[in-house]
This record gives sequence, C-alpha cells and structure tokens, in this order.
Amino acid sequence: MKKKVDFLIIGSGVAGLSYALKVAPYGKVCMVTKANEDESNTKYAQGGIAAVMVGTDSYEKHIQDTLIAGDGICDEEVVRMVITESTERVKELIEWGAQFDKNEKGEYDLAREGGHSEHRILHHKDNTGFEIERALLEAVHKHPNIEIFDHHFAIDILTQHHLGKEVNSRTPDIECYGAYVLNLKTNKIETILAKVTLMATGGAGHVYSTTTNPTIATGDGVAMVYRAKGKVEGMEFYQFHPTSLYNPNESPSYLISEAVRGHGGILKTIDGKEFMHKYDERKSLAPRDIVARAIDNEMKTRGDDYVYLDCRHIDKNDFIQHFPNIYQKCLSLNIDITKDMIPVVPAAHYMCGGIKVDKTGLSSIKNLYAIGECSSTGLHGANRLASNSLLEAIVYAHQAAHAGIENAKTTNYCESIPDWDAEGTAHPEEMVLLIQSLREVQTIMSNYVGIVRSDLRLQRAFDRLEILYKENEALYLKTTISPKLCELRNLINVAYIIIKHARQRKESVGLHYSINYPKK
Repeated sequence: MKKKVDFLIIGSGVAGLSYALKVAPYGKVCMVTKANEDESNTKYAQGGIAAVMVGTDSYEKHIQDTLIAGDGICDEEVVRMVITESTERVKELIEWGAQFDKNEKGEYDLAREGGHSEHRILHHKDNTGFEIERALLEAVHKHPNIEIFDHHFAIDILTQHHLGKEVNSRTPDIECYGAYVLNLKTNKIETILAKVTLMATGGAGHVYSTTTNPTIATGDGVAMVYRAKGKVEGMEFYQFHPTSLYNPNESPSYLISEAVRGHGGILKTIDGKEFMHKYDERKSLAPRDIVARAIDNEMKTRGDDYVYLDCRHIDKNDFIQHFPNIYQKCLSLNIDITKDMIPVVPAAHYMCGGIKVDKTGLSSIKNLYAIGECSSTGLHGANRLASNSLLEAIVYAHQAAHAGIENAKTTNYCESIPDWDAEGTAHPEEMVLLIQSLREVQTIMSNYVGIVRSDLRLQRAFDRLEILYKENEALYLKTTISPKLCELRNLINVAYIIIKHARQRKESVGLHYSINYPKK
C-alpha cells in the first residue's frame, strides 16, 4: 500500500513547519518526524533570530558581519538575499504567533552576540526556538491540508536514475519521488510517494561525544542524500559552541547561550584570569570559531577540563529576566551565578555544510529540496554567524515553497517504485554492537576531527572509520531495520564525509583548523 501526497516533508523544525504552512494551500502535505513532533534542534535554540529591525542597524552591516564570520567562503549573493529578506520573514513569524521580548518602551529588546556589530537578535527569554516551534505547530495543527506523522523514521529517499538528456551523456539524472518510512508504532516500512520532497532533518551533533544537540541529531538527511548520489559540500566546517555547561554526567550538553557573553559574561581560566585578549581584540565577543579554539588551547596547554564564564558582576535580576532557564539550571547544580563562575567547555553545535542547494533550496536531485541545518546554501561559509540559522531556515522555507509549488504542478507520481524488501533476521545481542560502534565513532571524531586537526589525525580517523563502516554495512544487510541501526549507519556516513572534506581542504579557514596549514 502506497501513500500519495503532493509535498512530503522530512523533519519538524522551524524549516519544515514554515515550509508546510506555505505549501499547504496548494496540495496535500505530509510531515514525518522520527520523535515527537516538537523535538528538533529548533526547540533548543536559546539565543534568538538575527534580523535587521531598527534604523541604527542596516542590511549592509548585517551582510558584512556574516561575510566576515564566514571567513571568505560565503556566497555573497546568498548572504545578501537572506539578510535583505530578514525583516519580512520575521514579521511573518510574528503574524503566525511567535512572541519576542520587548522593553519598557514596547520596542523589541534586541540582543547582541559574538561577531555582530549591532544589537539585532530577537529573542524570547533564553528559549527562543521553543517559542517559535510552539507558534508554528499551533498554526500547522489548524491547517486541514497538513498531516504530521510522528514516530516515523525516514530510512531512504525513493530515487530513479536516468541517463542525462545531453547526447552521449554518462551522467545520470537523479529524480526523487518520496521516501521509505519506518512506522515506529507498527514496525512496518511504508512507501510514501510525493511530487516534491523536502529534507529538513537538522544537524548531526551526535557524530561527536559532546554536543548540545538533542539525541535525534544524527545526520539522517545528509546521509540519505549522499547514499542517493546527491551532492554534499562543506562538511569540514562543523561549529563547536564555545560554552556548553561542563557537567560530564549529562548528555546532550546544556547550552550556555552566546547571548550571556553578549550581556557581559567574561571567559576566565580556572584560576580566574581573563585570556581572550591574547587571541582576539573582541575578547569574549569574538566569533565562535575563534573563541572555541582559544578555550580548547587554554584547556590543552593548562591541562584543565574546562574554563569559567564569569557573570558575577551582572545584576542578578537583570540576568534572571533575560536568562531564567540558564539561571535555574545552574542553581540546580549548586552554581549561584551571583557568587560562582559557570564551568564551560566547547561542544559540537552546528553543521555549516550539508546538502548542496541553489537559491530555491533545490538539491542536485530533481524534486528534492533541502533547507535548514541539513542544507548548504552558502550563507554560513566557513563559520556561521550567531543566530543566522533560524533566519536561514525561514528564508529558505519561503524560497523552496515558491519553487516547490511550481515543481509539483508538472511532476507525476512514480508508480513503479517497489515496496520495501524487509528480509533480515534480528538477534537480541546485536544492540551491544550498535552501542559500542556508536561510542567508537564519537571517540574517533572527537579525538581526531574536532576543533583542531592534523593530516595524521585525519588519516587515523579515516582508517579506523573504514573498519566500522564495513562492519555496520554487513550488520545492516542481515538485521531487521531499527532506528538505532539506521542512525548509526547515518552517523558513520556523516563522519566519513566530514573526514573526506577535511582531508581535501589544504588550508586553515573558519571552523576547519589544521596544525599542518597554519593560518597566514
């Protein structure tokens, strides 16, 4: 039995939800998400969304900040498109019901974060993503054309390969017609046919041992597209957030928002000395790649497990008003920010590369669009400017919706796609293999492909990962499909691509820093 829809969306973060609202008037929409409908990287975005909202700021300032952070690798046309659309797209979020904090005058209380030359971050306390997700989900639930299938795991996209239309071409044209999806409630694999498919699966933080990402962030979209021979780029640029809360027993790591440094928080070593002035004149407000490397270097040269973020000089009531959840989280660990410094450590946070797309979000595979963190648009370049990610998601949702609506008008279902062949036998003891292999992948990536890299470390990572890849593929072919097995397979794919792209880049730029190619 095949299900047919006009638009299939894989993922339920801000990118997928805002896209759904825009295409729903033009056809039947099906959203699949492997966990609860509100579980996504969006939900955990604390800081906010960057947009030009006041007269003292300008599009040109925001554009230049983005280009500087991207370290010369950004696509300037894309940067200009996204930034100049920022005001309208944010107004749309507000119309859908998202509420952002205002000051006593009734104006938006705009924050400033590392790499920004102006106060331009709209926020809702310190849980902005949660608020946007809430508003969008409410709007989606009211639309009769949108169905959300939670606890449905997308295994692979449905593709057809045809020889290119050019004479004597050997390059196949790849077309997407939906996805194979595992219904976790029935344990049956369903075939969903679609005229247009949108990949909005978020990041892949769990390829590393320490990450701020929710457990669902296993790089599923990138891995699916890579297996389907779609183009993936820029995966060497993985952003580590400089300040996750140091609490070794907790996973994922709790994020101490960049906005805390924007609000006056100062980084210090364990003995209470400032150190950021040694690395950048912007000190604690330097872009994330610089701050993360500085912290990493201080920890390695001193032999410390963490550094401190000192907020003791910030007015307590002011801190609680802006960061109530961070204040309570610290208090629950007996850290009183008025008396104690907050122990912090870098953690894998955001994937700047991903599925290569054009300005409409179209991938190299026909009928397949990708937006949000799983895509590579050219906006972030070698390093994402803080709070540009939610903005990119809503701008590209707008672009991809317009293109997808037109695409759907001329696309037919591919009826010849076969149902899933579900052969394979499962053994109860296989779970221990999955858990151990996952730990090995994360250890390899954290030790050899982290904030600082070298040719020797990347070679060793590649060799170790190749063994894991072969073992897992053999297991995949003979074992009944499960989410854990698929997630491990996807993470191994993503780890391989990160290593491959890192080995190809013979320079230190942005988030990719190699001791073999010191920055000039």
